[in-house]
Amino acid sequence: MNKLDEKSSSPPGSGFDSRLGSESPNLGDRLRTLWSHTGLRQEDFATRLGITTVTLQNYFKNIRLPNSDFIKQTCTEFSVTPEWLLWGNGPMLRGNAQVAPADAQAKCPIPPGEPQWMAPDAAPSMGYALVPKVMARLAAGTGSLETEGKVIGYYAFKLDFLQRKGHPKNMVLMDVAGDSMEPMLLDGDTVLIDESQREIIAGAIFAVGIEQEVFVKSLLRVPGKLVLQSRNERYAPIEVDMNGDLAGTVRIIGRVVWSCREYVR
Repeated sequence: MNKLDEKSSSPPGSGFDSRLGSESPNLGDRLRTLWSHTGLRQEDFATRLGITTVTLQNYFKNIRLPNSDFIKQTCTEFSVTPEWLLWGNGPMLRGNAQVAPADAQAKCPIPPGEPQWMAPDAAPSMGYALVPKVMARLAAGTGSLETEGKVIGYYAFKLDFLQRKGHPKNMVLMDVAGDSMEPMLLDGDTVLIDESQREIIAGAIFAVGIEQEVFVKSLLRVPGKLVLQSRNERYAPIEVDMNGDLAGTVRIIGRVVWSCREYVR
């Protein structure tokens, strides 16, 4: 691998880079923004994408344009949305999640004697992974339009626990609104969603988007239809004709792999 000059061998910073959308006018700039966000050395970033550092620098400078395989690899490896990478539209990270400003983050007092904070970079070495919780609420009912998806905080989970459930890098926490999934899920419960698990398993619970609404339901696939089932018998199943007008608006966000409930608020 070719050696780079000292100025380009380390990222400009390991924090979140706000140069998104129209402020990153071309693919090369957005690719550089992503590299900065990862905190990796250029050599390591290029290796994870299966290219040389020379090729990466050519992409940064728009001397060469990457092919579709590279775009797919980048989006998969770093959980990036292709719309942002290609055109600068929408959020950078998958799951419609972006980091909210510090003053918008949920404030949670830390009990005396407990660690005051956990640096994201240090979490893996301590055996933990930090999972983002987003503002979007999954409707256990007729649908929710609360799909803003901004990150309001990070929650520490034991890494080996998450690995037994799925892929920690692709997990996100959301709250449930409504009573259609009672008694399994109650209004106000928090669910852990693995966005990498999108293959429908009969009876499993998934977060599903239909147009601008987001549901948490058990899924069944029958010939020509996707059926969203509630656990509460008072709610009729929602049937989506996969050959109809709504078919193109249906998206499986991910599978619910865990949930929790507060008894005192």
